[in-house]
Amino acid sequence: VAGTTVQHASLHNADEIARLDVRRGDTVVIFKAGDIIPQVQTVLKELRPADAKPIDYSAELARQYPELEFVRPAGEAVYRVKGLSGPLILKRSLAHFASKGALDIDTLGEKNVEALVEAKLVNDLADIYRLTKGDLLKLERFAEISAQKLIDAIADKKQPALERFLFGLGIRHVGAQTSIDLANHFESLEAMSRATIDKLREVDGVGEIVAESIVAWFADEDNVALLEKFADLGVIPQFSQKSDRLAGQSFVITGTLQSMGRDAAAEKIRNLGGTFQTAVAKDTTYLVAGGKVGASKLKKAEQYGTKIIDEQTLLELIQ
Repeated sequence: VAGTTVQHASLHNADEIARLDVRRGDTVVIFKAGDIIPQVQTVLKELRPADAKPIDYSAELARQYPELEFVRPAGEAVYRVKGLSGPLILKRSLAHFASKGALDIDTLGEKNVEALVEAKLVNDLADIYRLTKGDLLKLERFAEISAQKLIDAIADKKQPALERFLFGLGIRHVGAQTSIDLANHFESLEAMSRATIDKLREVDGVGEIVAESIVAWFADEDNVALLEKFADLGVIPQFSQKSDRLAGQSFVITGTLQSMGRDAAAEKIRNLGGTFQTAVAKDTTYLVAGGKVGASKLKKAEQYGTKIIDEQTLLELIQ
């Protein structure tokens, strides 16, 4: 499709599955939304198997995750796990906490996270700072060198950057850029935890919904206890003033960069005070055009008068 081999196509959510009436065994027509994302457009119902049945989304969730309870909040398109406990949620939360965009803990990938949770060596995010080499050597996945490497990697992140720690907590609606904006505004986790909805809304990019989510997170007793546990274990997020060389400038990247990945480019932009966006908007300063660019982003950039630059120009701006 559009010059690439497609293995997966997006169905978005339960409402879209119902709207398209997609069933197992169906033959479908796909296209690239925005020239990038493979998406199901229509179902060829004349080719449908005779025994195909409509998909019961709630029943499928119960079948695949019998240990979890799901709820669908009014007005939302997604189902969410009720409560934040349970091994599956902990595995996902810890994998996110250790990911490159958050604390970037070396060797704490999905497989090791799974092993730690299943062995009940960690029961929350802070428990990784209690791990010992002896704990890890009890698991089949670890030997002397690998165990020591993980213990050292965790210890190395006892004073994480405030914005990375905040992003790692997994507060709903708080992504990487919002975490940076919040860190720059409040400069400490304590100040942020005391902020009212009105104070939070003073931060660029933080509206009513995001502010309410942040206030609710810090008001939750379990989250308060988690932050206290981090502090007791010597985990103290640090705020450092970033360069403002790119302050007020917003970047979108389309296509493939040769010199670095998109995440690495985004981090460099943010570290220089710039804003990294995923889509071209009226306030976008630059659209960086790499290889195999998306036509829709180029069209929007021209529509908004956004300056289109190549990878070399980006490198000159962020070096």
